[in-house]
This record gives sequence, C-alpha cells and structure tokens, in this order.
Amino acid sequence: MRRSLSRRLAIAGTTLAVLFAGVPAAQAAEQSAVNHGGGHGSKYLNVGYFTQWGIYGRAFYVKNLETSGAAAKLTHINYAFGDVNAEGKCASADSWADYQRPVPAEESVDGVADTWGAPLNGNLGQLKKLKAKHKNLKVLISLGGWTLSDHFSDAVLTPESRRKFVESCVDLFIKGNLPSLGEGESGGPGSGAGVFDGIDLDWEWPGWPGEPGNTVRPEDKQNFTAVLQEFRKQLDAYGRSQRKKYELTAFLPANPKAIDAGLEVKKIFRYLDFATLQGYDFHGSWETMTNQQSALRVPARSPDEVDFSGELTVKAYVDRGAPRKQLVLGIPYYGQGWTGVTGGGDGLYKQATGPAPATWQAGFEDYKVLKDLAKNGSFKVYRDLRNGHAWLFDGTTFWTYDDPVVVLQKTQFIRKERLGGAMVWSLDGDDANATLTKTIALGLSRR
Repeated sequence: MRRSLSRRLAIAGTTLAVLFAGVPAAQAAEQSAVNHGGGHGSKYLNVGYFTQWGIYGRAFYVKNLETSGAAAKLTHINYAFGDVNAEGKCASADSWADYQRPVPAEESVDGVADTWGAPLNGNLGQLKKLKAKHKNLKVLISLGGWTLSDHFSDAVLTPESRRKFVESCVDLFIKGNLPSLGEGESGGPGSGAGVFDGIDLDWEWPGWPGEPGNTVRPEDKQNFTAVLQEFRKQLDAYGRSQRKKYELTAFLPANPKAIDAGLEVKKIFRYLDFATLQGYDFHGSWETMTNQQSALRVPARSPDEVDFSGELTVKAYVDRGAPRKQLVLGIPYYGQGWTGVTGGGDGLYKQATGPAPATWQAGFEDYKVLKDLAKNGSFKVYRDLRNGHAWLFDGTTFWTYDDPVVVLQKTQFIRKERLGGAMVWSLDGDDANATLTKTIALGLSRR
C-alpha cells in the first residue's frame, strides 16, 4: 500500500511539474523516473528496439540493457533486423553480430565470456541470457526495416511464395536453425532455439514507396493481410507442439495515404497481437524548414496544410477499425536537426541550410547527446506543453526531440486513449540510466 501510494505521488508530482514548472520539469521527470520507474506490474506494453549494429561504433551491448535498468522495465525487445532476401526467404542480416561473435566477459550479461565456435554467441546468445534474468521479457525478431524491405513484395506475392517465406522465418528464427560455416563454428540445428518469442514485420511499406528501389505493387495491400494470416497459421501450429504462444506484431505507418494504399486495417488485426505505430519522422532534415518530428498533437502554429502527429496517427487507425488495445504508440529516442537556421525567434518553422552536424549521421542525434546540450546551456529548451513537443535552439542550430516531459505526456495520452502501450526506436539512444525507458514505465505503471 505504501509503495503504491509513493508511486502515485511520484507520478502526480511529476505531472504537476510538467504542467506548471516549464523547462525544469525535464529534470524532475528524469529524477522521478530513476527513483520510481515502474516494472512489469503494468497492464501496458513497453516495447524497445535493439539495433543489431549498435555493438560496433556505438559500443551498445545487450548488457547495457541490464546495467542501465532498462530490461527490468521492458515487456518486449524487438531485435532489428532480420533480412528478407532476394530468394524470398528470411536470413540473418549480420551473422557475426547475431550469433557468431564471441562476446567477452566484460560485455556479457552474466559476466561469462563466450567460447569461440559455441552454437550460440553474439547478440542472440546475450538476449537469451537476458531473458533468463527477466522471465516475463519477450524478444521478437523484427524483419525488414527501412533498408531491408526491398524484397517483401516479391516474397508475399503468391500463396506458395508466402508459405515458403513464412516457413523459412519460423525455421530460422523460431526453431533456431541458424546456418553454420562448418565444424567448430557457431550455428547449427536448433542453436538459436528459445531466443525469439515471436515475429515483428517491419515492411516499409506495403503498397507505398519506402527506400528508393523497393518493389511496390498495388496488390501488396491484400498480400500483407495474407502473409499475416500465413504467419499466424504457422506460428500457432508450431506453438501447439511447444505448448507456447508465439506473438505476431507489425510496425505500421503514420501517413493516412500509406495506410489506405497498403493496409486492410480491420482484417490485419485479426492476426496481430498488437501493432506499433510510427510516432516520429513526421518531419526531418530532408526538408528545408525546421519543424516538429514527433509532436503528440499538431501545433497551432503549424504551417502545413496537412500535418502529422501522434494523436492523428492513432485516430487514423481507430477510425479504420483498429482495436485501441492493440495500438502501441512509437516514441523516438533521437532528434531531427537543422543548421543554418535564419529568422530568429525560437527557431521553429524557420528556413535552414541543411542537416545539423551530429555524432553518426547529419540531422540525427541521440537523446543522450541532446540532453547534455540542454543541460550545459549551449542551447535553450523550448516546449509546447499543450501539444506535446520540445526543441532546442542556439540561434543557428535546431533540434526537435522527446525529453522526459514529452515522454510522460505521451504515456498519459496512451492511458487516456486506452491504447496498448508504447514502443521506442531505439534503446541505444537513451542515457546510461535508461531515463526515457524508466519514464515510460513510470507513466504506464499500474495505479
């Protein structure tokens, strides 16, 4: 009883700080999340994407999810990404990172180093160790993404191609029959069994252009439904033999035109356990004017005749027949940035010369970096509390991003709208204390 009251007071106090204290509320929300972040006592989903390539330059390992406290707050980890190859089958996009790389003791979840050539090394071996520590945590393999969606349309084109495609995905990722280079090498029959609890389809996008070069067909719309039905059929059949329920999810677009071109909304939710909704990249440095990339509601000053927001994205799916409890709102752990901004003021809706310089890619920066820009005083923090978005501006460079205040507002929206929970891209963008992940858990904790 005391713990429950303490949690309620923490949430209430932070929410009041958000509404009335302005900029300092970010620090209040951050500290409250660290002290009181909720765990698995929530009825809401807390889904985080773990990037396969984060182990390289970013040096972000599965172990970081344990040491930061993020793993204890998550319900699901989506491992990004599995490939859909030119043969219309599932494949590892990076077998070294996935299961071949021997993880040293200092990077290992349990402090034990991998052995060269063990059946399961790499990220997948570490995820299995993480699941052993967190019994309720589920891990899904996410297929596709922006750069690996080019062959989806071919893979799902006919009943036979769909059957073979799904069969290959279940065999590789669910049954865990990972390819091996030979004797003494990682992989082999059943080597990856027990890592994944389901499959997440990240086709960007059915019936709608994604990355240049992707194959797009009008019949993608019906074929997407059909491949979900085939996944559900095969996952359930294998699940019965294992006495286990395997989950099926999908990442879906925010653009109403893309929704209508590629999704039979009412039908697909017959097969999905839940869907994560694009709640970011509404605007970005590919445009010449600064803007919001992830506002909860369309700002009153928006110059766009047709704009995007988290609220409008949810409404688009509900209006088309999607069940609210199966909708999981996406939240970014990165910001979009511009430089060469002119026109003064707070920098919002001003002309810019190009993407802002950043650590890994111009125009994109992690929350953990942007929070330091806000704290050290080199940038001023601005926010629109009514519409749920924040930005940084130093007179020349502009960053739109989500901080703990915005994240907490979004969790309250999720509760109010009776949605399924929150999803984040991606976990490596959070700080070493998993502040944003803990803020989501706090906001969605049962009370």
